[in-house]
Amino acid sequence: MRIPCVDAGLISPLVQLLNSKDQEVLLQTGRALGNICYDSHEGRSAVDQAGGAQIVIDHLRSLCSKTDPANEKLLTVFCGMLMNYSNENDSLQAQLINMGVIPTLVKLLGIHCQNAALTEMCLVAFGNLAELESSKEQFASTNIAEELVKLFKKQIDHDKREMVFEVLAPLAENDAIKLQLVEAGLVECLLEIVQQKVDSDKEEDIAELKTASDLMVLLLLGDESMQKLFEGGKGNVFQRVLSWIPSNNHQLQLAGALAIANFARNDGNCIHMVDNGIVEKLMDLLDRHVEDGNVTVQHAALSALRNLAIPVINKAKMLSAGVTEAVLKFLKSEMPPVQFKLLGTLRMLIDAQAEAAEQLGKNVKLVERLVEWCEAKDHAGVMGESNRLLSALIRHSKSKDVIKTIVQSGGIKHLVTMATSEHVIMQNEALVALALIAALELGTAEKDLESAKLVQILHTLLADERSAPEIKYNSMVLICALMGSESLHKEVQDLAFLDVVSKLRSHENKSVAQQASLTEQRLAVES
Repeated sequence: MRIPCVDAGLISPLVQLLNSKDQEVLLQTGRALGNICYDSHEGRSAVDQAGGAQIVIDHLRSLCSKTDPANEKLLTVFCGMLMNYSNENDSLQAQLINMGVIPTLVKLLGIHCQNAALTEMCLVAFGNLAELESSKEQFASTNIAEELVKLFKKQIDHDKREMVFEVLAPLAENDAIKLQLVEAGLVECLLEIVQQKVDSDKEEDIAELKTASDLMVLLLLGDESMQKLFEGGKGNVFQRVLSWIPSNNHQLQLAGALAIANFARNDGNCIHMVDNGIVEKLMDLLDRHVEDGNVTVQHAALSALRNLAIPVINKAKMLSAGVTEAVLKFLKSEMPPVQFKLLGTLRMLIDAQAEAAEQLGKNVKLVERLVEWCEAKDHAGVMGESNRLLSALIRHSKSKDVIKTIVQSGGIKHLVTMATSEHVIMQNEALVALALIAALELGTAEKDLESAKLVQILHTLLADERSAPEIKYNSMVLICALMGSESLHKEVQDLAFLDVVSKLRSHENKSVAQQASLTEQRLAVES
């Protein structure tokens, strides 16, 4: 029926009827246009061309404050018509946003929150519009947070609360709205739901517990909202979240660990939490998930430990608390997300911690696993982190034993490959590690460096104008270190390094120019 209406040219006269002063005419016209727009591209397009959406929004604005039943019925029909008009159509939703529909609907919700049908219409409309990034700024400039929290507190029925949740989740992705929701008291509502539902085994209660705790974690992703809830580590919310970690409910354990990872986003918070025993709680949690554990909980707890290990002052404390031992229990995990976080945690812990780096670097099982993961081509993150940890073990320990372990486990070729990474930081880490290998254990690593074609790679890095100054500098330092090996020295001579290096003496970076002069002298003397 819809396309014949469009073909018959009925849309334009119908839209004209929206200018009527007769409420019944408006009501029936709104219904007719809503039906024509329902799931019909042609219908929507015709209403769009006739300017119907703007007229309906103008009506919503002017009728918004009137609370008599007839008016609320008309408002409900107009909201429904706009939903049918824009449903699952990003460009029409964006058009409504530009016409100012969001502040109008928020005002509508505030005034008519006693009307179930109209409230439901507003919520569905918000849910649709909130998926669009362009809507967030407009939502943030209204009092949507306050209105939704007020509405949420009133809902006893699970389905109604679910509807509010569906609007809150996309809105809470915006940092300004996160803070508004926290200030409007949403967190207290969420904590209450968690408390009510935690022991229930009803399916809908389990689902609601998950939604509430997930939303809680999402609110902590905003820096301001997170800091407001942390309250120097003394806040009620922070304390309640801490109590989730030892709980027997996997969902709460997960949310608790993720919340701690989010609180651990600045040094002050991290130092406070480590000093107040959070590490032991997280290690206990990990211990409960070693054998056939919950992968998401493992991942979350490792994320939290990784973040907590970032401040320098925390590293030694966490090492003496036994974090490396707790983390190494997951070395046999076949789950890439767990592998990735495990590697990141160990790398953070050994940063500038020579003793810990040496201890880990002599751990044959760990080094062999790292070498295996350096070949995990399907998981770029795991591959990258394994390479970085291999390099870190050498850089922070400066230990001959660590280098020998890495050579024996077949790790050298991966460090050479890492020197060609597209990430400058990784290239640099590889070159520094390789320079230490050449300075401390060149005889042991010589054959592997040869077969990995290190000298050719260094020539390419120095000849490439796109190479960063620090890459050129460290490549030349490494060339000088390799001269102690007869076979590698010969490769350097065969590749005419002098030509490439002499050009770098006039490099704009002083350190590069200086190192080029030193390297040129060394090459000339040794030739």
